[in-house]
Amino acid sequence: QVQLVESGGGLVQPGGSLRLSCAARGSDFSINVMAWYRQAPGKQRELVAAITSGGITNYADSVKGRFTISVDNAKNTVYLQMNSLKPEDTAVYYCNADYTGDREAWGRGTLVTVSS
Repeated sequence: QVQLVESGGGLVQPGGSLRLSCAARGSDFSINVMAWYRQAPGKQRELVAAITSGGITNYADSVKGRFTISVDNAKNTVYLQMNSLKPEDTAVYYCNADYTGDREAWGRGTLVTVSS
């Protein structure tokens, strides 16, 4: 079983930057896809960005050009670099992993607040 441990959330002013990290911990597994989702108050959880083990990426239109997802396969860690943050980016950000045997894991979430 894979566990995901997130870090890097916090309070930032509009226009600022944050970097989220998510480490996958376990044994005898390989990651197929890692992704970041977010859920704002009163809204449904949405995909922010995803990356395959081969480095293919996918972004929500709302974050294209501002957010960058990357992965360190040796460390089983995915990063989300968030630049030019806006108040509407405020949400709980969740890490997700699709791994060996078509199994899925979720992190507990990390809060990102963009406010002056």
